Amino acid sequence: MIQGPYGPDRDKPLLRLSLPFFTLGTLLLPLIGFVICIFTSLFFHFEDSTETHCKVRNYLPSISSSISRTPECYIWRFCIGLHSAPRFLLAAAYFSFYRDRFAKRCLEWLLACIALLFTLAENLGLLLLTYVSSTETYHLHRNGFIAFISCSFVHMLITCRLWMVIRRYSLIPEEATSSCLKNRLFGLNVIFCLFAAYFFRRHNKYCEPGVYTLFALCEYLVVLSNMAFNVTAYWDFRNKELMVSTVSEEKRF
Repeated sequence: MIQGPYGPDRDKPLLRLSLPFFTLGTLLLPLIGFVICIFTSLFFHFEDSTETHCKVRNYLPSISSSISRTPECYIWRFCIGLHSAPRFLLAAAYFSFYRDRFAKRCLEWLLACIALLFTLAENLGLLLLTYVSSTETYHLHRNGFIAFISCSFVHMLITCRLWMVIRRYSLIPEEATSSCLKNRLFGLNVIFCLFAAYFFRRHNKYCEPGVYTLFALCEYLVVLSNMAFNVTAYWDFRNKELMVSTVSEEKRF
């Protein structure tokens, strides 16, 4: 692909989309798949999806359980498959955005590079836990989930740090809004993670009825807060467009 400014040396664009709405469409895919899988598990596979090794009463399936059965696994894989490529594109868009903002700030430029690496690892972890279910190869699925959660945590932490700097020197209201939302959603994500870890440990130690349900609920909130954090890209790219174009053969040289 030959890159360059859009102008007289380029043909008309093949595709032109508003980047904020492209971002919303991309991030709605896992939300739709998530909701469908949870409700399908509850209505059609309630006993199987809520069963635990303790054999105590449970009322909600974990995310791993809700995406491991048929047809839930195919619905989830379809949504994440369509979601994954645009997520990598958004990671590249953020990296380009940070490169322009922090070209003369070494620390922030280094953090932007680290954020890119952890974003890519987060997306790869999501793909791993999606396409290797817990009923097929549990250890790979677990490692994918751990990679997804840990990398998303670091990615959100670095992103909040970078946007604190952006907000400090910006006069654009949307950037201040985005920074505040990122900080709040990151804080909520950390709280939900801690509660999920607590209930998971308590369930494994005491096997109390309903405790695994509280873990599952906190797990849902962890994922939803992560999705909401990524939706803040709507404000970050508010005036940007995604454009696909070609270069004529006679203009290549």
